[in-house]
Amino acid sequence: MALIRWEPVPVHRLFNTLFDTPTVASAPARRFAPATDLIESDSHYILRADLPGLSEDDVNVELDGNVLTLSGERRSSSEDRKAGYYRVERSYGSFRRSVRLPEGVDAEAITATFDKGVLEITVPKPEVAKPHKVQISVGTGDAETAAIEGGESAEIAESAETEKAAA
Repeated sequence: MALIRWEPVPVHRLFNTLFDTPTVASAPARRFAPATDLIESDSHYILRADLPGLSEDDVNVELDGNVLTLSGERRSSSEDRKAGYYRVERSYGSFRRSVRLPEGVDAEAITATFDKGVLEITVPKPEVAKPHKVQISVGTGDAETAAIEGGESAEIAESAETEKAAA
């Protein structure tokens, strides 16, 4: 899993923005970034993302290599008409969150559920290679193995003598 380095905000920037009064024309555009939680258990990882106002059709989940990517687009507008005023607000934006998973994750075993604006992705942990101990035998071995090895040695010695005699 990837860790993201925390970078503090410089103090001078805090003071500059404290006294600024942004106008509508100079207001920075807000970017939508869903809140996500990553939980690890003994057998799997769970990624939960809060996606209020979105449906499962607005969200894409992809695994490329060992990188799990959650992406989508949010479109929302509200309209309010009352006596003396008319207000329209629109908020939209695309988002993309990526998490690096350990090597060997089975892409077919990943499941995703979407309920009440919360997306939950379950990723089973890959099997860890367990060490296998190999038994080492010491000694002359059994009589049958010695006889076979002795027979092979005799055949090799005979063929070497035959080649010397021919030369």
